[in-house]
Order: sequence, then C-alpha cells, then structure tokens
Amino acid sequence: MGYLREYYNNIIRLPENEWQFIAAHFERRTFRKGETIIPAGVTEDYLSFIESGIVRFYIPGEENELTFHFSFHKEFTCAYDSFLTRTPSAYALQALSDITLWSIPYAGLQEVYAQTQAGNYLGRFAAEQLFLAKSRRELSLLKYTAKERYLRLFTEQPHILRQIPLKYVASYIGITPQGLSRIRKQIS
Repeated sequence: MGYLREYYNNIIRLPENEWQFIAAHFERRTFRKGETIIPAGVTEDYLSFIESGIVRFYIPGEENELTFHFSFHKEFTCAYDSFLTRTPSAYALQALSDITLWSIPYAGLQEVYAQTQAGNYLGRFAAEQLFLAKSRRELSLLKYTAKERYLRLFTEQPHILRQIPLKYVASYIGITPQGLSRIRKQIS
C-alpha cells in the first residue's frame, strides 16, 4: 500500500491513526492481462487505486468494442457512475496488463467518509480527478478532428501511445484501426 499512502500524503498529511483506519478498509486485488475487472451489466462495488498495471474502459459490442478511457499506475479507477448510483455499469473494465489494485468497497468508503475528516477531502479529490479526465475526453471528441486528437496524444498523454495497443488507441480517438493507419502514414 506504499503507493496509495504516498498518493494521499501528496494531497494531505494524514495522522497515523487516520491512515490506519483508512488503510484497514482497502483490500489487495490482482488481475491477469486480459481479465475483466468488472463486466458490463454488473454494479461496481469498488473504488480502486492502481498499484501497477493499466485498465481499459470499453463498451462491449457484437462487432466492435468502443474504448473510451484508460487508467494507469498511481491513479484511482472504477466504473464510477455505477459505483455512485449503485446501478449496473453500461461498460466494462479490463486489465491490459497484469494489474494490482488496492480497492475499497462502497460500504467501506461510506464509513471512511463518516468517521474521518481526511477521508471526505480525499474522496472529493479523487472524484474531481475522475471528473476532469472525463471532461477533457468529451471536449477532445467534440472540438478536434481524429488527426488532431492523435497528435494531441503525443504532447498530452504520450504514455498512451507507448503502452496501449494501436487498435485500442484508434477506438479511443474515435476511428477505425485503418483510419489510424492512414493518419500515421500522413504524419510520418
């Protein structure tokens, strides 16, 4: 849990007793590359911190899956809308690599919120980060062409291009793998 504590300490200094109380609510979970973390149609029960690995968010489809987000090492991840509303998720989360998560169940998070001041602050911070990522993604899809979205990955999120298979990058920027291939040829 060292990375999780480091993450929290970068935001707020936690008294040892509050850290121990919060840490006691997290559990370690591991998934193998390609394994589904949460399938579509299931209610998300955990807010998870990624110790190592990459998570892909996608909408399953008969012919095509639509990838719309990735979460990386030292980030929080979950089907957050499902987690908050306690309703089934419309999308799935998949491990793109072997992954280790530190996960807090919904009920445990509510207990942390109720009994610690720092927990409320940290929860708000995590929610704000998830919201900002979602807003940036939506604006990118509305404001830029596919070629511009691809080029922006070089400057804003180069780790996606280094770590994610191109078929998922294509879906993430809203085009087919063939369309991405054409864009890559144009700029090379």
